[in-house]
Amino acid sequence: MTANDVAPGGAAPLAGRREWIGLGVLALATLAVSFDIFVLLLALPQLSSNLGATSTEQLWILDIYGFMVGGLLITMGSLGDRIGRRNLLLIGTVAFVVASVVAAYAQTPGMLIAARALLGVAGATLAPSTLSLISTMFTDMKQRSMAIGIWGSCFTAGAIIGPIAGGVMLEHFWWGSVFLLAVPAMLLLLVLGPLVVPEYRAPQAGPIDLPSVVLSMAAVLPAIYGIKELARHGWAPIPAAALVVGLAVGVVFVRRQTRLTDPILDVTLFKLTTLTTPLVSGLLYTMLTGTALVFVTQHLQSVTGVSPLQAALSLIPGLAIGTVGMLSVPILARRFRPAYLIGAGLVVVVLGLLLLARVQPDSQPVELILGFAVWSLGGAPLLALGMHLILGSAPPERAGSASSLTQVSTEFGYGLGIATVGTIGTAVYRAQLAVPEATPAEVVARSYENVAGAVAAAPGLPASVGAELLGTAREAFTVALNSVAGLSALVLAVVAVVLTVRLRHLPPIGGPQGGAEPVPEKEAAGTVQG
Repeated sequence: MTANDVAPGGAAPLAGRREWIGLGVLALATLAVSFDIFVLLLALPQLSSNLGATSTEQLWILDIYGFMVGGLLITMGSLGDRIGRRNLLLIGTVAFVVASVVAAYAQTPGMLIAARALLGVAGATLAPSTLSLISTMFTDMKQRSMAIGIWGSCFTAGAIIGPIAGGVMLEHFWWGSVFLLAVPAMLLLLVLGPLVVPEYRAPQAGPIDLPSVVLSMAAVLPAIYGIKELARHGWAPIPAAALVVGLAVGVVFVRRQTRLTDPILDVTLFKLTTLTTPLVSGLLYTMLTGTALVFVTQHLQSVTGVSPLQAALSLIPGLAIGTVGMLSVPILARRFRPAYLIGAGLVVVVLGLLLLARVQPDSQPVELILGFAVWSLGGAPLLALGMHLILGSAPPERAGSASSLTQVSTEFGYGLGIATVGTIGTAVYRAQLAVPEATPAEVVARSYENVAGAVAAAPGLPASVGAELLGTAREAFTVALNSVAGLSALVLAVVAVVLTVRLRHLPPIGGPQGGAEPVPEKEAAGTVQG
């Protein structure tokens, strides 16, 4: 069967063998990018020691990738629509391979930071290109839903494979070897991509508006920096000013897009319920569960007492269940309405968070593992079907821009969650902490900063004081976890109701209307090349 074969009843053309092989290539590249992100956390101690990286340089090594991805996603999504999504994908793949090799053999922190920046530029091309190409290759709604589920599951699979493969590499090779893990998959993409992935470019697309590119980066980069710094260190004038500047430039950017005949971001798409509802819901889901996950991992290490590696391994059951859920949801969506599946899934997420809201200082790790696994299963419908609805809402020539929105919301969601819900959790911890009177001032300051500081300082104190400090810190942090989980559960319960009401008119995937809302502007067939 080829891509030109037509489904029964005159429906959209069914994807054939070539398209499914192409999906496998795109999914492999997505998997490689995903675990490339996670293995850096394992390699950071070794590379910092070998390169002599300062604490500030370590932060830049970690953060520069996210900054570049966030700042360029909108631009790259629109650029792919113009010059060809496959072309952009292959260009980004070459850049990713080069940057990976440079990072692996970096001799100085500055060299590694530069390589990570180039990796971020390449990463900004890969995510919107792969997702928008999937929308081109799979026009049948049932097949597209399954393809997006496979694509999305690669991110969680990467979170499982990355630490394991990275640990093996670090055990036998130097720290830079972890950056080479993604290279074979990327080389395979370069060889097979032109053969099995079709090209697509928007018809009659004009040149990209360079002032819009500058404005988008000037809006996103300061905003991401401000959010991350405020979340990491609390209130400070420079990050706050950066956030304000980013928001102000963002307003200018949006106004410019409304005046252009061929904008890099079509703001009229936000009028579509089937785009805005899953997009905002996904943002809130990332904000809340991302923050809860930070508190879960801290509780595992500082309260339950497991090692960092054991804490990472404790997340694997949840990640595996989430991956299975992402693959199963598209099949269920053929019989049940997306709104009901996503709404029911969010209810399951709420139940998982409520399990965490009941955790005690002496709880076993299994209770936290179970809570995370339950919410990972419940989040699968929103993650899989949300992307399907967003892509289905956009006209073909805007699929690149639409796919970039999902990535931008993820970049902002995590930072916003730490800055808001995380701040609330920290405030609860500090309010509950009762430091013993005999505790030295410097230990008091470290203990109020975070629970890890109290745990690290306790062994150096007199036995009775250390035990009391450790007990009150663990109790206070458990209350903080309970509060974050409870608040997140409450908000997501509201999200479940609102989303179900707003999207309940959509039929099962592949039914009448294909589970998507008609776009407000005329659709163009675009230019598809073999």
